[in-house]
Amino acid sequence: MGSRTESENEREIWKAMEVAEGARGDNSSSHVLQSSSLTLDTSLSLPDLTPPLIELCKDLFKKWSRLDDSSFSVETVSGGITNLLLKVSVKEEDGNEVPVTVRLYGPNTDYVINRERELQAIKYLSAAGFGAKLLGVFQNGMVQSFINARTLIPQDMRVPKLAAEIAKQLHKFHRVDIPGSKEPQLWNDIFKFYENASILHFDDIEKRKKYETISFKEVYNEVVEIKELTDLLNAPVVFAHNDLLSGNLMLNDDEEKLYIIDFEYGSYSYRGYDIGNHFNEYAGYDCDYSLYPSKDEQYHFFRHYLQPDKPHQVSDKDLEALYVETNTYMLVSHLFWALWALIQAKMSPIDFDYLGYFFLRYNEFKRQKEQACSLARSYLSGRESR
Repeated sequence: MGSRTESENEREIWKAMEVAEGARGDNSSSHVLQSSSLTLDTSLSLPDLTPPLIELCKDLFKKWSRLDDSSFSVETVSGGITNLLLKVSVKEEDGNEVPVTVRLYGPNTDYVINRERELQAIKYLSAAGFGAKLLGVFQNGMVQSFINARTLIPQDMRVPKLAAEIAKQLHKFHRVDIPGSKEPQLWNDIFKFYENASILHFDDIEKRKKYETISFKEVYNEVVEIKELTDLLNAPVVFAHNDLLSGNLMLNDDEEKLYIIDFEYGSYSYRGYDIGNHFNEYAGYDCDYSLYPSKDEQYHFFRHYLQPDKPHQVSDKDLEALYVETNTYMLVSHLFWALWALIQAKMSPIDFDYLGYFFLRYNEFKRQKEQACSLARSYLSGRESR
């Protein structure tokens, strides 16, 4: 799907939702979503990107259209391996300074991210108090309210007080009702990734040699085996974040307020997958999986997730069930991001060793598989005998 068509579809979704809300008197969003047909070139340096970014802001928000360009200042918030985040500070006519965040989608990310699904969910998540408020959309990005907080680093997530707060927030996140199908999308996404990842061709000789060492028959069999095992767990289906790494958690230290942000991979999925994926992110950007949380650390998280108000009243039975569920779906997280990395290796212009990342995640999956699967089978066998 072309980026222009994608953006037009996004705007149609918003128009339809706003009409529906007007019909039923839903005032969960008091602002009208602004849209622009402009596209920003993500390859530009910040000085070269600033003039078109100012033009975009003026096009989206009419109250800024008469302001002099000197009223706008732009700075980089972060540049990850998927998106570029920019802070635009605008000095309005009354002298007030208003900050907004502009998120530029990485090139070709529509191969791995369903933007329509993201935009459908973001309004309801925002109304429930998650993330920043969505103010506008344009061809290859969105503008959101600015969150005055710092982005967490991997080490923060294992601090007991913060781990408890993340668990509480995730409990609330999983209770948000997103209209539409509640069918879990996890395996649909994984099989789609597999199909796309298994037919790639690399012009670069070194990349091609690495790619050709992958046995896709083996990968497929692993996916099918783990799907069959996790299906037996009957894990609750929730609207999951699916990418709860440190970079998608922000903290205002003064107010001690935690924010869950960026819902690009959000979908209805399995509770244990979202938590297992989060635990994998304790490894940080260096992928040091020796940092994966211990059983005690996991139980601390589970108590605050299952009963935020009475964490010490969670039963041993419930803790064990979530432990097994999480540590089986942890394997699925490795498969998801391994296949994702192969597609990115072909499609993304970003200078990152995505092929190497595939092997990091897939090898960790194989290393953890026997122990995690044995735990699940033992639990299932015990459950049947009871």
